[in-house]
Amino acid sequence: MTASRFRDLHHGDSLLVLPNAWDAGSAVAIQHAGAPAVATTSAGVAWACGWPDGDKLPASELLGSVTRMARVLTVPLSADIEEGCASDPGEVGRFVASLVDAGVAGINIEDAGRDPAELSAKIRAIRTALRGRDLYINARTDIYLRGLASGDEAVGEVVRRASLFREAGADGMFVPGIAKVDEIRRVAASLDGMPLNVMLVPGLPSHAELYAAGARRLSAGIALALDAYAATARGAADFMGTPQPEGLSYPLLNRLLAR
Repeated sequence: MTASRFRDLHHGDSLLVLPNAWDAGSAVAIQHAGAPAVATTSAGVAWACGWPDGDKLPASELLGSVTRMARVLTVPLSADIEEGCASDPGEVGRFVASLVDAGVAGINIEDAGRDPAELSAKIRAIRTALRGRDLYINARTDIYLRGLASGDEAVGEVVRRASLFREAGADGMFVPGIAKVDEIRRVAASLDGMPLNVMLVPGLPSHAELYAAGARRLSAGIALALDAYAATARGAADFMGTPQPEGLSYPLLNRLLAR
């Protein structure tokens, strides 16, 4: 599905709500539920491939997973590629070009809270590697998610980074962890039309309130994948007649997969 179709979904008259898939089965199930597009969760994809989250999944396995999803979908697919599976911008550009070859309409790529010049260089390299082919690039900053700043300082730093990423060629700005309506409104108003993506966190305002504040996209993050794995553990214990295991959390599942 085309990047232009995916881009248009960020400019509708309501919030673009994207459930996050972790394999081809979950992707097609989300599509069946009526999603206008499907986005991946980097943690869920890593877990499904047998790796912990945290930029550990090899690029070849991420490409294979995304290729299988694109094959079964008829709606646009956006892939979360964490930091791009490489530190070298040229290598990141070539990898993203292979994702576009596989049928991806968009990506998320993150700064991990480090010097924004690193992500800016990667975004420029992606645009160069694509040679004019379209792709919706959602630049993610981890200022809120990693607790690197708060309040006015966080808002200011997000806006500063957004300007750098837009200049480099990003289409949208993803700010996971932001949750206060006033801060969402201030960030969105400073993005000069760049769609703001937020992530599901406890205490997040309603869809209507998010849209009114200026957010244009809401991601589920790891929520659906983690619920699915936790339900599998509970169901397996019920089936075997064994005691219920410790509840599966993000840190626990990551530890179990860190072999």
